[in-house]
Amino acid sequence: MSDPGAFCGLPAFEYMSKLALVVDDSMLIRYTVCRFLEERGFTVESATNGAEALEMLGRVKPDLIFTDMRMPKMSGAELITALKSQPETASVPIIIVAGRASGFAEAEKRANFVIYKDIDIETQLAKALDQVTGKTGQAHVAGK
Repeated sequence: MSDPGAFCGLPAFEYMSKLALVVDDSMLIRYTVCRFLEERGFTVESATNGAEALEMLGRVKPDLIFTDMRMPKMSGAELITALKSQPETASVPIIIVAGRASGFAEAEKRANFVIYKDIDIETQLAKALDQVTGKTGQAHVAGK
């Protein structure tokens, strides 16, 4: 039987020293993404909007950031702008988690990957994690 925390054939401990920040106003999406990452050995912090995420960056240094695009107080686009403008966060991989009907523009090229909430999210999370950790090719949008 394989390790239930294994990811793409890799043991969960491979990601144990990695910290992910999950930013989404949906409690269900935060829970789903956080659980997926924790099962693979990530330490996970979460925030409900971009403003809260920026405050957290004073005390945490994530290796990976997942963000929704439509949130109260500060949108994902505003968060990405803030992250890219700061040298300490400019190179942190960003994965957008958005609903297809959210009005999110696929023209957003500052993110490393896009996941759609309304399509098999766990399969997309696996593809995104593979890409940003250098395990596979360089597809920008899931399924493309």
